[in-house]
Amino acid sequence: MPHLRSAFFISDRTGITAELLGNTLLTQFDTVEFKRETVPFIDTPEKAEELAARIQQVADQDALRPLVFTSIINPDVRRALKIHNAQIVDFFETFIGELEQELGQRASLTVGRVHGMLNEERYDHRMAAVNFSLNHDDGVKLKDLDEADVILVGVSRSGKTPTCLYLALQYGIKAANYPLTPEDLDSPTLPKMLLPYRHKLFGLTIDPARLHYIRSERRPDSKYASVDNCRVEVNEAEAMFRHHGLAFISTTHKSVEEIATTIMHKAMLTRRF
Repeated sequence: MPHLRSAFFISDRTGITAELLGNTLLTQFDTVEFKRETVPFIDTPEKAEELAARIQQVADQDALRPLVFTSIINPDVRRALKIHNAQIVDFFETFIGELEQELGQRASLTVGRVHGMLNEERYDHRMAAVNFSLNHDDGVKLKDLDEADVILVGVSRSGKTPTCLYLALQYGIKAANYPLTPEDLDSPTLPKMLLPYRHKLFGLTIDPARLHYIRSERRPDSKYASVDNCRVEVNEAEAMFRHHGLAFISTTHKSVEEIATTIMHKAMLTRRF
């Protein structure tokens, strides 16, 4: 049975950076099971000291040194977080010094530059992209599609909506999506409303067995979720993509991050903020 090891991701802001970098490292140790906890907004020495005492208690209880990943900028807060019985991975302390030396200047040590609102114009652009994607989800709103950076097409439950939202949040991309219905798939042409935007279309496909599982969670024992129907819809959708020369990818074994990054690369899109 794998060992259960406590892992803390600590930050003076949201904790997203520490969590992302820390989890990236932990994925390389697949024989160890981790008990993860993200602790955001540790922005004073007092908060750091209180947290350090709690982590020390965890160390004593576990009889194993906790792993502590931090992305705290303020040096006073970092010093207050020192824990005798823990393995601390301090991302800022590790890399800032080398960068200061290479760039020939001191770091500003400004908190919240990555996930804050230091640039309201860029933030507003990102939120506009999110609203666009929400308003143009599942073909609900076909107006203003000329504003879309990309329009994802695919059968129902192939991953269009989460990918659109991720593209909007992560890259500021205005992404719409359109679900291919059985009526659309029976036609030899693209859906009429999509024809003017053919150059913006990008297809998503999925393994029929995986699609069957996902649809069965939503509507079990229905024709919509049956293996045969899933197989027919996927085959017809892929035939449509090939016939019209549309780029498409399979979402079967890809995370939403991988899907979005692949679309950005293949559709030659660039970050909008």
